[in-house]
Amino acid sequence: MFRFLGEVKSELDKVTWPDINNVIRLTSIVIIISLLVGVYLGAADFLFTNLLGIIVR
Repeated sequence: MFRFLGEVKSELDKVTWPDINNVIRLTSIVIIISLLVGVYLGAADFLFTNLLGIIVR
């Protein structure tokens, strides 16, 4: 078990971690795109629900 954990630590030391500016920029992009997709899908759902309601009446 300790050998495995030592190997995990060794591998994690080899990882090139992103700097804080990169993390903030990419996280912001993901949040903005997620919000845009959510608004788009919400508007489409609202539109189709109302259209179906008009058709069914």
